[in-house]
Amino acid sequence: MTHVTSMLETYPKDLGNIDRQKLAECIAACFECAQTCTACADACLAEDMVAELTECIRKNLDCADVCAATGKALSRQTGNNAEVGRALLEACRTACKACGDECAGHAEMHEHCKVCAEACRRCEQACADLLASLG
Repeated sequence: MTHVTSMLETYPKDLGNIDRQKLAECIAACFECAQTCTACADACLAEDMVAELTECIRKNLDCADVCAATGKALSRQTGNNAEVGRALLEACRTACKACGDECAGHAEMHEHCKVCAEACRRCEQACADLLASLG
């Protein structure tokens, strides 16, 4: 059991019809992706060919920020802001796809980009799964 799951289980109010497992998986994937993208951007900066990685760095940092914001917003359950939640999930999917595609293009040369692309794909799927469960 993760801390994300534990926090959702201890929430004092009913979460309604939201799938707690999908929510927990999405929150965890968002925070993991944010960290991975931040670390990948830093690793890109350490590469000798850093000038050729500026697009990758930009997409890493954009993705990290969007994932962190999405994870934070999804962690808040008091009240209802479904429209913003859906918009954030869509934005997160878009950012993860863009970053994952960019990193995949560098994956054969840079192992950190391979790891980052995998984290982006996982987060993109977790956002899609949660969106689908929301109806």
